[in-house]
Amino acid sequence: MSERYDYGRAGIIGLGTPQANPTVEAEMRILFDPTVLTQTVRLTSRAEASNDRLREYLLGLESALERYDTLRPAAFGFACTGSSYLVRANDQALLLDRLQQRFGYPIVTATDAIAAELDSLGAKRIALASPYPGTLSDAAAEFWRAAGFDVATVQRIDTGIADTRGIYTLGSADARPIAEELAALDVDAVLLSGTGMPSLALLAQATGKPTIISSNYCLAAQLCRVAGLPALDRAQWTARLAEATIAKEPLQ
Repeated sequence: MSERYDYGRAGIIGLGTPQANPTVEAEMRILFDPTVLTQTVRLTSRAEASNDRLREYLLGLESALERYDTLRPAAFGFACTGSSYLVRANDQALLLDRLQQRFGYPIVTATDAIAAELDSLGAKRIALASPYPGTLSDAAAEFWRAAGFDVATVQRIDTGIADTRGIYTLGSADARPIAEELAALDVDAVLLSGTGMPSLALLAQATGKPTIISSNYCLAAQLCRVAGLPALDRAQWTARLAEATIAKEPLQ
């Protein structure tokens, strides 16, 4: 990275996150070293139906990337797991290849990042924690089976509404009982799917096997690999997590 940059000495990472998602940017600030500059573009859709909205986030990615104008990040992360569950894998691959050719930087989807992380762990048998409505949960399970993984079970984390925006009302405490239940199974890894559900507190507290991973953690890790950045440092990001979540006295 050129020294002419005051910020982002390590590199610039682009992020695309759904329009109402409050979690991606917060967790990426914690996971990435402060010398990494993130530039976010919001993925938008006016569709009323959740699945239609998710598809449009991915299929409309070209117009979202055009909003960067002349900015060329070292890599771009598509931070919406559910979109990939609803689009044929070959169609997604062709779209990403075309966009990478046009814009000149690598594009990493959350699902590609998860697959890379599972492969690096040597994980084959997984358990899936899903904060999605039934049809999307089913699509998620089928996606990972088609990708070659043995999905032992899928446990839904109920948001109380049918719209996928319900994921944005969850905290890590809501996912903890399901994560602990799945971690007791005979699996290689537990996947907390969905970039809108806070997950870092659960990953920070997890010890031993199976490994617990999440969409945002995997995406950050793979973006570091693709962009040639140092690997995520657990000691550093857990310290930043503690600083970000510690209760502070209100300003007077």
